[in-house]
Amino acid sequence: MHYSKRILFFAVVFLTVKGWSQTKITAVKSNSKIDININSNFFTSYIFSQDEKYPFFFPVNGPSNASVTSMRNGNYPHHSSLFFGCDRVNGGNYWQEGIDKGQIISLRADIIQSGGDKVVIENECIWRRPEANAPMKDFRTITITAPSKDLYQIDVDITMETLMDVTILKTNHSLFSGRLDPDLAVINGGTMINAEGNQAEKGTFGVKSPWIDCSGKRGDKVEGITIMQHPSNPWYPSPWFTRDYGFFSPTPMYWPQDDKATVMKKGDKLVLRYRVLVHSGNHQMANVASLFEKYKGE
Repeated sequence: MHYSKRILFFAVVFLTVKGWSQTKITAVKSNSKIDININSNFFTSYIFSQDEKYPFFFPVNGPSNASVTSMRNGNYPHHSSLFFGCDRVNGGNYWQEGIDKGQIISLRADIIQSGGDKVVIENECIWRRPEANAPMKDFRTITITAPSKDLYQIDVDITMETLMDVTILKTNHSLFSGRLDPDLAVINGGTMINAEGNQAEKGTFGVKSPWIDCSGKRGDKVEGITIMQHPSNPWYPSPWFTRDYGFFSPTPMYWPQDDKATVMKKGDKLVLRYRVLVHSGNHQMANVASLFEKYKGE
């Protein structure tokens, strides 16, 4: 290669790499949602309207600019994209439809950092239902980054604090969950796979695993989403509640022997950490296993 052309080639490579390393991620709050953009491309909204059952992310756009999650399938209207909730808490329901049965209400949602290589949001919530004292509150730190043009990342760190003695009865409707876009669902040709290589609902339902990845074709490309549990979480690694129609959730509260309940005393704190990867390609192309090893050390 001619000397001048080599200089131009390496200059282009340098600027390309440098350009991504200087990714600009911004957040704008409008009424009851926060919109997040990555290099001027819309990524997701964090929605915390008091008309909703709980706060959630929707859409969650992949590098193709199509959402890897979906909202309120006709058969399961309580599945709101990417969310956190729980049923059977002191007689209340903070998961399924019906605000009168229980609701996770945002008290404040603040943008702490925006405009650099990350967005940081703090969200404080109270768990309430009519004619009953609130059993708990939670504090969420949400961090959004984009390690590459093919990989977006959402870290959700949640501290739950009980305001009274709390009993959570055995339930499959519990904690962090994702409802997939139909393109990624197993019944439509998508792939659901855990860290051990087990696939689909048959191989992942009730199985303990650090992460599960779901991917599928979007036109002529493949795109996916991963949910990871951090090793510091109680019950790690939790068994997964999975469905081939497009649902996955690491939930410890469905599997106790003899219908044993989860009991927490007033003032107890429960710290939970999750990482969501939204990526091009399948789990191997996205190096999900290696990315989890990195997450373990954080």
